[in-house]
Amino acid sequence: MLIGALLVAFLLSIFLTPFVGKLAFKLGATDKPSERKVHSKIMPRMGGLAIFLSFCITFLLFLPFMDDFGFGEQLPLLVGALVIILIGMADDIFELRAAPKFLGQVLAALIIVLWGGLEVEFINLPFFTDTLEFGVFSIPITILWIVSIINAINLIDGLDGLAGGVSTIALVTIATMALIKGDLFVAMVALIVIGSTLGFLKYNFHPAKIFMGDTGALFLGYIIAVLSLLGFKNVTMISLIVPIIILGVPISDTFFAIIRRVVNKQPISAADKSHLHHCLINLGFTHKQTVLLIYALAACFGLAAIIFSFATMWGALILVTGLLLIIEIFVEKIGLVNSNYQPLLKMLNFKNKP
Repeated sequence: MLIGALLVAFLLSIFLTPFVGKLAFKLGATDKPSERKVHSKIMPRMGGLAIFLSFCITFLLFLPFMDDFGFGEQLPLLVGALVIILIGMADDIFELRAAPKFLGQVLAALIIVLWGGLEVEFINLPFFTDTLEFGVFSIPITILWIVSIINAINLIDGLDGLAGGVSTIALVTIATMALIKGDLFVAMVALIVIGSTLGFLKYNFHPAKIFMGDTGALFLGYIIAVLSLLGFKNVTMISLIVPIIILGVPISDTFFAIIRRVVNKQPISAADKSHLHHCLINLGFTHKQTVLLIYALAACFGLAAIIFSFATMWGALILVTGLLLIIEIFVEKIGLVNSNYQPLLKMLNFKNKP
């Protein structure tokens, strides 16, 4: 059943993507070359619509097999996804300003939180017997998580196949852990999105014939954010870190983009060509090599998340500390903040001097 859903979504996406590409040209949803872009010709975007349509059709086909949740719980997920798709399509066609895009993301988050009842209400703190109740902050915290992950996936969408591949790896990790926990609903939804995205990647991997645009990036961010909460809400602090590790690549890129703009005294919303993929290309990696390297990084984070979930308390803390040190050294090595930001490397070099 699970593999069947994945295959149906995959085949539907392969079939629908060329039609969506033609529709994108008719609607003017195209991406023109510019100083910030790596492509050299006009490309159709809005390809994420094919991912969404494949997801919806497969979801409804396999709805009778999803016994974990009734349709009343599944409907908010679909409606929230529809809102995020409409916002993405509007941006791909009309290039919306930041404010309406943000409001659309918040609206989609509110639908799944208020209507769907998805909230992180508390966590159990490590080394303590008490729980930390979020109370009135549970809804804002949940919305903040959803909107943050939506934008993290959107920010990493800078090279052919990059956002789709990284999202697929994150979803594979979520599906794996859901199956281990026996959560068939989360596993089924994740596998349907995986199939839809893999079918689209046939046309989106370098050299791409179509871009997913904000339509795809926002949708994938929304689904990943919601599924990660469905799988890990109201658990221990250690378990709550699991989805953060799973999404280590986009979260790290977003976090250091904010640091970079603060350090360089630029607006937080300012666009630049200093994201992870830009830095790797500047180091001499080809387009395809850069994408595959980031895939490998995402896979390492996914594997670390699975190991982390089975680790003891102290083992988990050691693993997180090690990951943070590796991320910091990697960031300083490739100049993700700027070429002068090397506090840890400078400290290590100072200690190594005779």
